[in-house]
Amino acid sequence: MQTHLLRVLGWSSVAVLGVLGVAVFLLVLTPAKDAALPTRNKYGLVFDAGSTHTALYIYRWPVDKENGTGIVSQVEACTVSGPGISSYADDPAGAGDSLKPCLDKAMKVVPAEQQRETPTYLGATAGMRLLREQNSTKAQQVFAEVAKAIGEYPVDFRGARILTGKEEGSFGWITVNYLLGTLVKCSFTGQWTHPPAEDAAGALDLGGASAQITFLLGTTIDDSSTRALLRLYGTNYSIYTHSYLCYGQKQALKMLMASLHQGSASPQEISHPCYPKGYQENITTASLYDSPCVHAPSTPSPAQVLTVTGTGDPAACSTAVLKLFNFSCGANRTCGFNGVYQPPVRGQFFAFSGLYHSLHFLNLTGGQSLSSVNATIWQFCTSTWGKVQNEFPTMNRTHLRDACAASSYALTLLLQGYKFNHTTWPNIHFVRQVAKVDVGWALGYVLNLTNTIPSETPQRVVGLRRSNWIAATVLLAIMLILIFCLLTITCCQKNSSGYESL
Repeated sequence: MQTHLLRVLGWSSVAVLGVLGVAVFLLVLTPAKDAALPTRNKYGLVFDAGSTHTALYIYRWPVDKENGTGIVSQVEACTVSGPGISSYADDPAGAGDSLKPCLDKAMKVVPAEQQRETPTYLGATAGMRLLREQNSTKAQQVFAEVAKAIGEYPVDFRGARILTGKEEGSFGWITVNYLLGTLVKCSFTGQWTHPPAEDAAGALDLGGASAQITFLLGTTIDDSSTRALLRLYGTNYSIYTHSYLCYGQKQALKMLMASLHQGSASPQEISHPCYPKGYQENITTASLYDSPCVHAPSTPSPAQVLTVTGTGDPAACSTAVLKLFNFSCGANRTCGFNGVYQPPVRGQFFAFSGLYHSLHFLNLTGGQSLSSVNATIWQFCTSTWGKVQNEFPTMNRTHLRDACAASSYALTLLLQGYKFNHTTWPNIHFVRQVAKVDVGWALGYVLNLTNTIPSETPQRVVGLRRSNWIAATVLLAIMLILIFCLLTITCCQKNSSGYESL
């Protein structure tokens, strides 16, 4: 009887062990549903080759995008030493060499294993547009040397090209609104939300050779050449944008000087009302008329020396600046200037680049009223050269000389050119950065680019849920106990059989 009982217990233990073994086997084979590897990031490099300088921006974004567009962040920025690449027309190799220190810096930021897949671009703006107009062969040589220099680095170089004015304006608008969170923003719950399209702000960009105005359309546009259609984060945007070539600050001040020369009573002398009284310098006719933005007299003498004398007259300065614009519009048409269609400005605007710098010098970027801005510029423009040098001893001489002209030009462009007034002036916010990121076209360029880069499926790893591990451990412990019991029963069974044989 006892032997039979031991046998029954033995076979029962074997059966239980079998069931437990199958259970553990099934648990081990059951993978975790959400065991994904950490999200991988992509990197992108963009050279912003402006008319006066070049900067390299290093961006990063997760491979899994939000409604088709990447969530991009600026990792690093590097200012290239020297002038813009268009200044190397007679030394193309110098343009390429100037980029290398910033490329060296980028190679220390982008992980080595990802460098060869990092898309790298160089976008040139109005400076190279003007060089192409002057001498297309020289422009091509500059681009060839730039491409050669970048090609020496282990990156996915996708070319150097000249952006159109519409692209420059559109990408600047994207940058501003992305940084403001009016395109997409992260909620308190960690989810990405999409604000209404009408929340988008306008963008006002003033470079060295061109000026851009871009804002969301409130009505149907009358001129399709000034309309751009964008799709970002699953939302469509119809914006007005126009770029005025030659109306960047550097070229505008050159046009101003040429206009004063051509209106001067003496062909060898220029009285400059925007320069401080007491300032004087000599320039050559060749340096004055070396740009396609400046229309030279019929028979200019390149070697002729001109004497420029500052008179510090703000009223005459304002009048001279106004002469750079043509404010006539066609019948039944609204326009900005030079006959270019522009609907009335609407909403909030963010002004950056030259617009910010020219007014920031006079501490006029803190939300001052238009009356206060006018009064401050007027007062500064009456200062003598000796006075401004004493007040700003460390200021670059050229920037100090141009401060009155630059601020007067910026104000005229905004008020008479773009048609802002006392009512809409408070809607302009002058900024250098938004959310600690530089404002310009480069970030918008990368954001738009991510629309064309396919998302990657997050890599997953087969693993166990924590609950599966716990259950498997418990079952294995039970199995070990049962095995111990089975061995004990077997041993007792043998001993019992031995007793019975005696």
